[in-house]
Amino acid sequence: MKFIFITNNSSVAYKMASAGVHRIMVDLEINGKQERQGHLDTVISKHTLHDVVILRKVLNDFPNAELMVRINPISSGSKAEIDEAISRGADRIMLPMFTHQDEVAQCLDLLRGRVPLTLLLETAAGLARLPNILLLGGFDDIHIGLNDLHIDLGLDFMFELFSSGLLDCAANLINNHNIAFGIGGVACIGTGVLPAELILASHMHLGSQRVILSRSFLRSIDPSSSVEAEIGKINSYICRGDLDLTCLRRQLNRKAVEIANAKRRESRS
Repeated sequence: MKFIFITNNSSVAYKMASAGVHRIMVDLEINGKQERQGHLDTVISKHTLHDVVILRKVLNDFPNAELMVRINPISSGSKAEIDEAISRGADRIMLPMFTHQDEVAQCLDLLRGRVPLTLLLETAAGLARLPNILLLGGFDDIHIGLNDLHIDLGLDFMFELFSSGLLDCAANLINNHNIAFGIGGVACIGTGVLPAELILASHMHLGSQRVILSRSFLRSIDPSSSVEAEIGKINSYICRGDLDLTCLRRQLNRKAVEIANAKRRESRS
């Protein structure tokens, strides 16, 4: 499993890269985000292109860590944003909120092969058009964003997607094209509304190879522990040979549906 962490803080980026985090993400996406997520308990980043410069200097000490920049959805300003991100040191670009293969093709044209592209699959239309998007090629990585995707699908809880069968279909399609992919985020072992162990088991069941360390990851680390130790716990869990992934997946599905139903009842009361 490879880990991603979102930050524009240079000391945090250094700490995470030192602990073995594979990708540090600068999040430039702002267009439309307040309208989509403003009513939820989510973080809307205020990162800037200058943050790319700052973190580039930090990650120069870590040749195995990538600096990934999430740009805004495709628009008339995409060329300038992509050119600036690359010129300031981005190793990889992430494209969010695409709904059609034409948007992916346009992004690939703007990149011109200078850096690799990660697709952030987080719209219902993008999910429906995934077979055609996969036929485009030109990208080597997909991340399935549970937050915006569950909003777009009208679901009550983002992990409800695991019980829907939609992630299974997407994972099968992506695996058949031999493209690496990841799903959502995870907190420390033993924490989370849904236990991190169940989420990780579902990742393994689907063949996911990437996960974002959630914003609660750092907050939930015990003072007697460390980032390295908590990442080590995740890796140790993933490497266990005695896990019944099918059983653990059923447990996650059941808990996810229970939480979704509770949220739905709460919203109606």
